[in-house]
Amino acid sequence: MDARMDLFANPVSAAILKRIGAVGAVVAGSDLPAATQELVKIRASQINGCGFCTDMHTKEAAHAGETATRLHLVAAWREATVFTEAERAALELTEQGTRIADAAGGVTDEAWEEAARHYDEDRLAALVSLIALINAYNRVNVLVRQPAGDYRPGQFG
Repeated sequence: MDARMDLFANPVSAAILKRIGAVGAVVAGSDLPAATQELVKIRASQINGCGFCTDMHTKEAAHAGETATRLHLVAAWREATVFTEAERAALELTEQGTRIADAAGGVTDEAWEEAARHYDEDRLAALVSLIALINAYNRVNVLVRQPAGDYRPGQFG
């Protein structure tokens, strides 16, 4: 399968992705734990059916030392015992922030308060931005049918 368009060859999409990447660099450089960042990216990508991002972020997480057990259980995090309370709060916020249309009221106060209990305002700002950012990437990749499976850790940075 080939992508519908080459996002990096088109000057408009390449310029947009460069700017989105700059936002990602700010989040990556924040104090939000790197493991949490990858878990959030994986979970949102799973929900959105973005094979490219799921492939990328599971490989990046494994390359950074994440365990296979935790990676395999991201989709079933509620039933898994391998995630910290803070990670669980981030995953809940990710799910609610990704499935906005599925929840009449959007993100619940309970999910927000639980995340705020574990993350200070700077980390919470990074988490909220990361959830929005990965959802943007997922949508771009799903729209162009970016194929999955060939990503190599560090390929884009």
